[in-house]
Amino acid sequence: MSNSELLFVPLGGVGEIGMNLALYGYGPPEDRAWIMVDCGVTFPDAALPGVDLVMADISFADELGDALKGIVITHAHEDHYGAVLALWPKLRKPVWMSPFTAGMLEAKGRDEPGMVGEVPLHIYKAGGRFTIPPFEIEAIHVTHSIPEPLSLAIKTPFGRVIHTGDWKIDAEPSLGADTDAATFRRLGDEGVLALICDSTNAMRDGHSPTETAVSESLAEIIAKAEGRVAITTFSSNVGRIRSIAQAAKKAGRRCMLMGRSIRRVAEVADGLGYMEGLDEFVEEDEFQSIDRAKIVIILTGSQGEDRAALSKLARNEHPRVHLSAGDTVIYSSRVIPGNEKPILETENRLVDMGVDIITDSDALVHVSGHPRRDELRQMYEWVRPEIAVPVHGEAQHLNAHARLAGEMNVAQVVPIRNGDMLRLAPGPAEIVDEVPHGRIYKDGVIVGDEEAVGVRQRRKLSYAGLVACSIVLDAKGRMADDVDLSLHGLPVENAAGEPFDDLIYDAAVGAVESIPLKRRKDDGVVTAAIEKAIRAAARDHWGKKPVVTVFLARV
Repeated sequence: MSNSELLFVPLGGVGEIGMNLALYGYGPPEDRAWIMVDCGVTFPDAALPGVDLVMADISFADELGDALKGIVITHAHEDHYGAVLALWPKLRKPVWMSPFTAGMLEAKGRDEPGMVGEVPLHIYKAGGRFTIPPFEIEAIHVTHSIPEPLSLAIKTPFGRVIHTGDWKIDAEPSLGADTDAATFRRLGDEGVLALICDSTNAMRDGHSPTETAVSESLAEIIAKAEGRVAITTFSSNVGRIRSIAQAAKKAGRRCMLMGRSIRRVAEVADGLGYMEGLDEFVEEDEFQSIDRAKIVIILTGSQGEDRAALSKLARNEHPRVHLSAGDTVIYSSRVIPGNEKPILETENRLVDMGVDIITDSDALVHVSGHPRRDELRQMYEWVRPEIAVPVHGEAQHLNAHARLAGEMNVAQVVPIRNGDMLRLAPGPAEIVDEVPHGRIYKDGVIVGDEEAVGVRQRRKLSYAGLVACSIVLDAKGRMADDVDLSLHGLPVENAAGEPFDDLIYDAAVGAVESIPLKRRKDDGVVTAAIEKAIRAAARDHWGKKPVVTVFLARV
């Protein structure tokens, strides 16, 4: 069709780390077909009290209706597939994913309310090809910190687009083979219109160390340790779990898994054969019977998560497992921006217990699953795209990647952000529109924006508390009973030592008494006056204005 276009629209993951979700569209405006690639989450901070997950606003994708033909997931990291169960009821499209990702989705469905049984799943593997008309997709094996990560070569009438997903180059991975250089070279020889590529480590020079080197380093550290060794890592990193288990065996120690998510991953991985060759893991109820120098614990909590296994051990709250002075905790992970404070709190508790801490700044105990600059250069040499589109990263990562692509003599390097509609063809690549984008939230079983899930009001409550005031007036507007107050999250006394509940009580009574009897017949006048007076009193004596709820009854 003469007015057909090939479009790329990221709704999440571009200008930020996490929440990856992108759309590809092909065809004329009146008859355009779309696919979604990835459907991920990010995690809430203290500014989102009570929220479970943060997801990309999919209103644009939702409005596509039947024009959206399917969803393709590149791998089973939460920032790429974690929103599938929450958002599928809105989208209701077939989903393509690898066997491991499908196993993780099924396991997630057992732990969370969802519709995993209703999601129409199609399984694809590296080297496989499938069609979601008009897109023809070839899956390419890459190396990453999880089983079965896949890049997508998306063939269209305008040319081929490679969507790398998360990847790196590792000549000695602990799980599977290295990234499929031969296929990328072949695709480059055939011609690649655009490379939509991971930018996470675009600011880091050189080449990432291998996973085997990490395993060897861990083995040395474990061998020198005198007490227990606990190693916390990302639960989805099956290759790292294997590396740790192999390192422990070299040191003559047995391994134990702690944390629901890491046990769930191990169960799925074992079912697919990824745990073959490892010794059986120790159960928690065997812990007390094993010598301190003969055990390695692999556990959750690398980001300081309050309910994770490591945090419980740091607070000495676990009923069967504990750490003590002389033990060693290894953080085989990186710090995700925003998690610095809870990680430090956990580390300080461990240090107070006499536990030694080792991080990736002390030794080679972690390697990223994303490409550094030399690996990015290698990808561009293989693929030789006409257009480079840096994605998956914050602004500084995207800019560094864009500069590198320019150095590699890519003809067009296009900087974009979430919500940009990028026309890849025909003609020069350019941003032609902006679509609705932003964030929505999963709060319990409810999905919606801040207003829909109530997080705005909840944030106010967390900052300044709540005053609930109940008042009873008779037919003439006189108070028929004492004002009943309930204060939540307010100070006990003001700076002068006066009880806060007395101050609020006086404000509420004063507000009523200031209203002429005739006007007290208007419920709205009375409740508004009380609310205003309470907030003013709190401001005068505290400097903050709480949320105020007034209940008015008449007798």
